[in-house]
Amino acid sequence: MKRITILLALVAVCWCDALATPASTNSAAASRVLMIDSSSMPVAAGEATLIIGPLQRTNGVYTGDYKLKVFPYFLKNEKGRLAIVISDESLAEASQGKVVSITGTATTTKTGKSRPITAIATPVNRDHGTLKLSFTAGTRKMTFEPAYHFAGKPLVLAQATEIKP
Repeated sequence: MKRITILLALVAVCWCDALATPASTNSAAASRVLMIDSSSMPVAAGEATLIIGPLQRTNGVYTGDYKLKVFPYFLKNEKGRLAIVISDESLAEASQGKVVSITGTATTTKTGKSRPITAIATPVNRDHGTLKLSFTAGTRKMTFEPAYHFAGKPLVLAQATEIKP
C-alpha cells in the first residue's frame, strides 16, 4: 500500500509539471540553423546564382550572408546581409506541412542599399522543403527556387539535479 501511495504521489507531481509547462511552437526549428541551397536562374546570355550562407535565428529573424553571382556580367555581382522574418507561428505552421509566406530584406555591403524579399516556403517534412524567393534587382524581378533544411540537432534543455551521497 505504501508503494502505491508513493507511485501516485510521483505521478501527480509529474502531471502537474506537464500541465504547468507551456508547449513550444517549434523549438526544434527555432533553435537550429537554416540552410538554403544555392539556386540559379537564367539572365540575358548568362546565369545568376544566389548563394546564401547559414542563417541563425534571433528574435524571429534569420540572418546571414548572401552572394549574387552573375555570369558573365561580373560587375553585377553583389554580396551582403540577408534578414528573413519567420515568426514562431509560421515555424509551427511549416512544421505541420502548411505553405508559409515569408518576408525579409537583403542589404548590400557595397552600397548599403536594402531591397525587400518575399518568399513562399513549401515544406516537404518538418526539416526540409523548397522556397520560391523573389526580389527586384534594378528593373528586373529575380526569382530563385532553392531547397532548404534545418541543420544541427535541436537544442535540448536538461534539468540539473543534485545527487547527495
